[in-house]
Amino acid sequence: MTIRLLQVDAFTGSPFAGNPAAVCLLEEARDEAWMQAVAQEMNLSETAYPVREGDAFQLRWFTPEVEVSLCGHATLATSHALWEEGIAAAGEPIRYRSASGPLTARKKGDLIVLDFPAEPDEPIPKPPAGLADALGITPEYVGYNGKDHIFLVDSADTVRKLDPDTIAMRNLCPRCVIVTAPGDGEFDFISRVFAPGAGIHEDPVTGAAHCCLGPFWARRTGKTKFKAFQASKRGGRLDVRVEGDRVFLGGRAVTVLRGELLV
Repeated sequence: MTIRLLQVDAFTGSPFAGNPAAVCLLEEARDEAWMQAVAQEMNLSETAYPVREGDAFQLRWFTPEVEVSLCGHATLATSHALWEEGIAAAGEPIRYRSASGPLTARKKGDLIVLDFPAEPDEPIPKPPAGLADALGITPEYVGYNGKDHIFLVDSADTVRKLDPDTIAMRNLCPRCVIVTAPGDGEFDFISRVFAPGAGIHEDPVTGAAHCCLGPFWARRTGKTKFKAFQASKRGGRLDVRVEGDRVFLGGRAVTVLRGELLV
């Protein structure tokens, strides 16, 4: 039996940019060890596994090292793949069941818009010992949302020039470290995201991090709609909208590879 597998660049309209995700189009659920092994073989930041369950899809995400509870770019990639491959009805919303509760993807023009739970942070007196030093920054603000730390720095230039010691960071944070600043051009804010504890030194574009970034910047600006840029080498653009306890993330996706798993 073969299994269809796509590689999709998410949060970009151009190939070889944004964040690549593998999407493994399963007809039935597989065990965790198998999914983890495939994610290691793909060696991308995330591999997604959608399985149809009635009128929705069960969706799980694995890095090369661990399963995660929420992944934005791989959900966007999955939605793109399900529509493109004719597995989901064209133009109809896709509903997911996940470890983070119900999620929805809809098409809006040439964008895919994800409906995700907000994950707002709370200020903390100081970050874990050594974390700011490993990042090489003096933050203006530090917050934590139970999963991720968020650091506000003085400028977009500081974000762009970050060269953190991700080896030192590996045991200092539970999931992601988000560094953000006001935008310096067409974008309202920019960010970079590091997750060495999950085997990802720098994530190119991180939808889940914007579930924290959206509420973070909404509090500071009074706005609810943003143009965001994640300033990794590949780079990625997101439309972010905050509505109560939900965050809506809009982006594009491009399929760059189709293949078959033979095992």
